[in-house]
Amino acid sequence: MTERKEVIAYCQSLPGAYEDYPFHDANWTVMRCRSSRKSFALIFEREGNIWVNVKCSPEWILFWREAFEAVVPAYHMNKKHWNSLILNGSIPEEDVKRMIRESYELVMGRTMKTRNI
Repeated sequence: MTERKEVIAYCQSLPGAYEDYPFHDANWTVMRCRSSRKSFALIFEREGNIWVNVKCSPEWILFWREAFEAVVPAYHMNKKHWNSLILNGSIPEEDVKRMIRESYELVMGRTMKTRNI
């Protein structure tokens, strides 16, 4: 997974997820949960690659950064809770999807558990 459209399509496959452009900048796509409007993925191009900011549990944040060179402290976000994935082909697609899905689940939180999504 290295293209913006692939990331957006995967995010939209998650229940209640939708695409938003709140910054009036076509470079920044924000994927949100419809029930809360909270962001779970911010997609943008930087340094010739697509980057995706994802929320991460504090106990996993360093694991992902150490596992892949292309996972770094999040660009323009709280570095204790968010990572940036640099989609240069070095992170296996299943791991990219896993980190996006975990971000989605963190943002959905209690709503997701009560709805059994």
